[in-house]
Amino acid sequence: MPAAKGKIVEGGRVILPAAFRKSMGLSKGDTVLIELHGEEVRIRPARSALRRLQEKLRDYAPESGSVADELIAERRQEAERE
Repeated sequence: MPAAKGKIVEGGRVILPAAFRKSMGLSKGDTVLIELHGEEVRIRPARSALRRLQEKLRDYAPESGSVADELIAERRQEAERE
């Protein structure tokens, strides 16, 4: 998508062009991550960062079962030993 003009309004708020919001699937009230890279500001939906993190961690997840259930079981065993 080509560059477009935005505007900084009262309180330092940035108005993103509607085409950008639509392309990114953003709606009023959505959470975004804002990063500063040198003199550039990058804005991305928080859900995209979450998806990226989930993909990275997927290799460490067990094939079956639940990591949470395993952790709870381990904690219960530790508590019984005390």
